[in-house]
Amino acid sequence: MNVPADLRYSKDHEWIRIEGDHAYIGITDFAQGELGDIVFVDIPTEGETLDAEEVFGSVEAVKTVSDLYLPMAGEVVEVNADLDGNPEVVNSDPYGAGWMVKIKVTDASQADQLMDAEAYAALIGA
Repeated sequence: MNVPADLRYSKDHEWIRIEGDHAYIGITDFAQGELGDIVFVDIPTEGETLDAEEVFGSVEAVKTVSDLYLPMAGEVVEVNADLDGNPEVVNSDPYGAGWMVKIKVTDASQADQLMDAEAYAALIGA
């Protein structure tokens, strides 16, 4: 199970990579593995400011649909447009090309409440 050390993680299996006052968010390798083959990603929140743990979109796999939760509060400034025609990249590269949204972080201190790689690995039993 891939759990990169340079990311932070939520209990809802989203990862976040903070770069200054912006951050990239996606689902973890564990989450994509549990969901199975991703067939559609729906993120209608571009331009909206959301609180931590608010739903920013959903991901549809062959067997289920799952909500996506923002790990930190922020404004959704960009949605990964590549996922429209190629949602399966979430399965093949969840921490790279499979990112879902870029946000402008509104409260950087919220990162302190997220798990580091070691804590997340313990959560998923990796």
